[in-house]
Amino acid sequence: MSRELGKRIVEALLFAAEEPLEPATIQAHLPGGLHAGELLDELVEDYRARGVRLERRGNRYALRTAPELAPYLQREQTQTRRLSRAALETLAIIAYHQPITRAELEEMRGVSVSKGTLDLLLETGWVQPKGRRNTPGRPVTWVTTPALLDHFDLASLDDLPRIEELLQVGLLAGSASPTEAEPHEPLDAEPADADDAAWAEPDDEAPRAGGSG
Repeated sequence: MSRELGKRIVEALLFAAEEPLEPATIQAHLPGGLHAGELLDELVEDYRARGVRLERRGNRYALRTAPELAPYLQREQTQTRRLSRAALETLAIIAYHQPITRAELEEMRGVSVSKGTLDLLLETGWVQPKGRRNTPGRPVTWVTTPALLDHFDLASLDDLPRIEELLQVGLLAGSASPTEAEPHEPLDAEPADADDAAWAEPDDEAPRAGGSG
């Protein structure tokens, strides 16, 4: 048997193997007169300048992609994340009654809005803080962004589904119906501070005691 055919057999074994192979394992597939160690050394040189290399790991050999090509093999992959029911309710209330403060959100939902819920909506790019309410404490208000319209293929907020439709499909709890909100006072022109920790409050979405006090 020729050495070239022997090298092809070694290549095929390495390519089909699920883990690196020892020379003794490869030798068992070669006829007499051909030595796995010699063929492996030759293949190491043959692959040195190619996109795939034959590399030694301890006493075993495996085919590996050339490390300098790693940047060309990377790819971005979009992961779909499902919003929780709490996040959907919070998003709907903001969308229908923006600008709205966190306290107003909690009053409408009947539970505390967790930091994680607002953080998730911020990550999606669908809501953002915008300005402060001209009331005691000057709380930060929340609004939706153009990214929300783009994601749901809406021309404007006027194209949002009716509240009744959201309630029918279970996206809103009855107690969280956005129709219960009252008109808000005008916003100040002052934007929210970049380091404002408006959402850095208790994280658990526990039922609120009594009124909105």
